[in-house]
Amino acid sequence: MPELKGWRSRVESLAPDAWVVGVDEVGRGPLAGDVVAAAVVLGSPCPVDGLADSKKLSAQRRETLAAELHSKAPHLALGRASPEEIDRLNILHASLLAMHRAVQGLPITPDLVLVDGNRLPNWDYPSIAVVKGDSQVPEIAAASIVAKVTRDREMLELHDRRPVYGFARHKGYPTRAHLEALATHGVCPEHRRSFAPVRAALESGLECREQ
Repeated sequence: MPELKGWRSRVESLAPDAWVVGVDEVGRGPLAGDVVAAAVVLGSPCPVDGLADSKKLSAQRRETLAAELHSKAPHLALGRASPEEIDRLNILHASLLAMHRAVQGLPITPDLVLVDGNRLPNWDYPSIAVVKGDSQVPEIAAASIVAKVTRDREMLELHDRRPVYGFARHKGYPTRAHLEALATHGVCPEHRRSFAPVRAALESGLECREQ
């Protein structure tokens, strides 16, 4: 059975060359775009200094650390779930699916997977859920940074395609500006139709409009 605590002692009990993977996701709260997960192996010693919860870092610092992780981490992979999958599965299960896909994308078989939060995907890997793991576990902090930077870049690309929604500013989160844009321009294909503000817009007749 997966463990929900004891990650420090479990990591210390592993062989020095064991593959320890950190996993985190970003994008549960937005009304649009994918939920993105990252799986990162750091090895020992950690090749990157200054890792921390991505939410506590400036955008510039996240970019710098993400670039270092992409070049120095022994293994790194991304996974995602689309708005359509989010609508079909719900955001929790879509997030777990994105995590699963990230770990499956690694070229190694993990000896231990440390996942941020209190839920684990349905997989056979030895794993531990760590509440607030992005501020405690370097591997999870690394995953949070990579996932955040990746998703933010994708939302900037979406902004270039659909500038009327202001995705560059709010990254899809339900800010006042986003809700006003939704009311003015309707629902775009990247919106999550199961989320209440988007569903309400559709019920008001604001059908999908290509921008």
